[in-house]
Amino acid sequence: MSTLEHLKTHLQEGQVYRRDELTQWSRSVDRHLHALLKEGILQKLSQGVYYYPKNSSFGKTPPEEEALVRSFLKDDRFLLTSPNLYNALGVGTTQLYNQRTVYNHKRHGKFKLGNRTFDFQMKHHFPEKLTPEFLLVDLAGNLNRLGEDQQQVLTNVLSKARSMNKNELRQTLDRYGNGKAKHLLTPVFA
Repeated sequence: MSTLEHLKTHLQEGQVYRRDELTQWSRSVDRHLHALLKEGILQKLSQGVYYYPKNSSFGKTPPEEEALVRSFLKDDRFLLTSPNLYNALGVGTTQLYNQRTVYNHKRHGKFKLGNRTFDFQMKHHFPEKLTPEFLLVDLAGNLNRLGEDQQQVLTNVLSKARSMNKNELRQTLDRYGNGKAKHLLTPVFA
């Protein structure tokens, strides 16, 4: 079995790989990557990040966002979110955004991974998973980035905040809120 064939046995459909991960199975990783790209087995997503597409009845599927971000960051500590998630709060946001935000500890800036652009924002603190309280605090802190009527959304955010569990909302605001969110939401607790 050739080294390239040996490398292929370790690749799994639907997985995202970094170049340095593949060096454990190949001493000529750049030559092998070139061959795998040429054969269509791997797709290059960004510098040093590759994807082995899964085949479905509709063609090749794109990588899962979480796997893509995990491989890019080389870290599991991140929170993937989008302004679209604010719509579920019922505060008057209805627009759909083609934007994904990644709160993390390593990278800052917009990065194109495959055909998707992610806005990486370094934050010291963020929850492991999304909660309604976090989404409300995040919305208050990013109100100026939305396309909706900001004053109307703010009125609805304050109303929603008054109807939520005040202890959980206060803890979330203290832990994860930026200065703007704290300024806007603190009067709710007075």
